[in-house]
Amino acid sequence: MAGRRARLRRVLGKEDVRSISRRYFIANGFDGTLTSIGVVVGAYLSGIDDGVTAIMIGLGAAVGLGTSGVWSVWEIERAEALAEQERLERAMLTELEDTRVQREHRAAQIVHAVASATGPILAIVVTLSPLALEGVVFTMLQAVLASICVGIAILATFGVYLASISKQRWYVAAARMGLAGVVVAAINLILPG
Repeated sequence: MAGRRARLRRVLGKEDVRSISRRYFIANGFDGTLTSIGVVVGAYLSGIDDGVTAIMIGLGAAVGLGTSGVWSVWEIERAEALAEQERLERAMLTELEDTRVQREHRAAQIVHAVASATGPILAIVVTLSPLALEGVVFTMLQAVLASICVGIAILATFGVYLASISKQRWYVAAARMGLAGVVVAAINLILPG
């Protein structure tokens, strides 16, 4: 157990691992946020008049995107790690099976898969949270509007974070990312039926 914790600390100390995990988290969190905005608007326009039903639909999307995040990234990172291991084995003229290199690749694979799944699940749950207050604090329309605003705020937060690591103007990045939420809500409004 102590060996696994030490390995995890070493892996998390690597900038390339943090960078890749950050990309997976934000990209899939972005997808989850836009999906939940689409679900919320679509549910309301379809006549769903209670927040709990809309939340259940959104949680179904969270399960799908979370599973997709884990599964796809697990397989992508597994293939990349095996290819890297093969290159190293050829260069070193030795097998790397059950070595520190292989164990650290596996640990990085786990970190990436968890980040990939966590992004959309958290984004969806937080975006849907105002719907839990429908009938208590908000009408259904108010809860939908609050959910859209929360989603746009999440997207803008991603933009601010990305600006902080890339030295961009934070308000421009926040506006660019937040605009995606407005676009998804608007497209859902103009879709037929």
